[in-house]
Amino acid sequence: MRLKNLTAYRYIFFEMLPSFIIGVLVFLGILLMFQALRLTEFILIHGVDVRTIGRITLYLSVSFLPVILPMSLLFSILLTYSRMSQDSEIVAFRALGVGQRQLLIPALLISLFATVISLQTAHNVGPWGNYNFERLIHELGTQKVGASIKAGVFSEGFFDFVVYANDVDTKTGKLDRVFIYDERQPDSPLTIISKTGRVIQEKTPEGWKASLELQDGKIHRTVNKTYTQISFETYEVKLFDPHEASDRKKSPPSMTTVEVGKKLDDPNLDEGERKKLSVEYHRRWSLPFVCLVFGLIGVALGTTANRRHAKSSGFVLCLIVIVTYWVSYVIAEGVARNGLVPAWVSLWAGNLVFFIFGVKKFRSTE
Repeated sequence: MRLKNLTAYRYIFFEMLPSFIIGVLVFLGILLMFQALRLTEFILIHGVDVRTIGRITLYLSVSFLPVILPMSLLFSILLTYSRMSQDSEIVAFRALGVGQRQLLIPALLISLFATVISLQTAHNVGPWGNYNFERLIHELGTQKVGASIKAGVFSEGFFDFVVYANDVDTKTGKLDRVFIYDERQPDSPLTIISKTGRVIQEKTPEGWKASLELQDGKIHRTVNKTYTQISFETYEVKLFDPHEASDRKKSPPSMTTVEVGKKLDDPNLDEGERKKLSVEYHRRWSLPFVCLVFGLIGVALGTTANRRHAKSSGFVLCLIVIVTYWVSYVIAEGVARNGLVPAWVSLWAGNLVFFIFGVKKFRSTE
């Protein structure tokens, strides 16, 4: 019996492995499709080469892995067990004495395998990809600053400014009727309005240096309810200095889990930032462990799929579970960010609910 069980485990495991790899590629392709417009914009506006596009795609793919692996796992398990149910292999295994609990073992093995990989990607590999993606995008933005400003559109996130211009000449970098909102110092934000402006870029040994030279305008500042207005003929707004690039702060998704933990230990950390980092920290742990939950759900649903349409019903069930989980996860993340519920409670609650559902569904199939 043990030999039969081992043969069955090996057979089911290696049935799931190829579909797991295919699932990773499929879901990765879907997520990259949503970035296609952005990549096209870099080619047309920034004129980046194929090699740079390849680097962007690589960094994006790596940063997506913590999200893709659980979905691919569920896809693999549901597809395999649904096919086995359609071909009456589940019935044959049970006739040989391989019960429902024994059928769960191969799924748990591949789930454990996916969990280990997912933990590594969530804590180190994913943040590495996200950090390099942000750096590369920032570097591209500094090479053609004028291309980031569009006429008649408020350009948010433009080197930490909000910039608006009635007219933009992308060839000369000249701007007409410029509005700039500088909120880098929240206690004393600046509003700058000028008749004309010009983007100035300079190539230095360290990299590109960029600034905005404004003419004939006014600076409006509010400090502690005190309003100040300053007129100027020429005013320079420094956008990017390569000497300061190394001091650029990492975003929470770009930090490793160790770095996030060190930040959370800082007693002087802003409360809003603490909530964001706490959500990020518990997200790194809760997402990988949902692989084990999806393994249980996949076997429970796969072995009860409609035999006539097992493959299609398995795929549909996969989509339903994934959509339901991610909707609940997004809601839980929003609740945690708003501080309504502690992050560890909110982000782990979904795993617990789906685990209970999986256990009940699995017991009903025994």
